[in-house]
Order: sequence, then structure tokens, then C-alpha cells
Amino acid sequence: MIKISEFQTKDVVNVANGKKLGNIGDIDINLQTGQIESLIILGAGKVLGLFGREEETVIPWRNIVKIGTDVILVRLNESE
Repeated sequence: MIKISEFQTKDVVNVANGKKLGNIGDIDINLQTGQIESLIILGAGKVLGLFGREEETVIPWRNIVKIGTDVILVRLNESE
């Protein structure tokens, strides 16, 4: 079993292009089943964190390829 706080320390990498997406900012959990529905990567801050953030990235649970000790590998196409 893994704790939510452990998820937040892992880097998220897209295996489709090798790009680091960031770190998990939030997790969407289905309260009826208790299962994780998706991971939410917060967008980077604009201009030194001022003036808002870029759009967040939502990664459906089905797109997670592997959860390792340091990284979470996901498959996310640019069109998603």
C-alpha cells in the first residue's frame, strides 16, 4: 500500500515523449468505491509564480503505466 503523501514526492514522466510533467498536486478519488480516478498535475506558475498558473493536467488512472520508487510513468498523448 502507498500513502497519498508518497505520491506527491514522485516525479511524473510521460513515456510517450520522455517529458517530465511535474509532481502530483491532487488526486481525484471516487468516494463510492474508494478508488483513485485520476492524478492532477498542477501547472507551473507564470512569471515567478505571480499572475496565476498554467492549466493543470489531469491524468486518468488507466493512463498510469508504472509506479516506481522515484517516478510515476504515464502514457499521455499530446491530444489528451
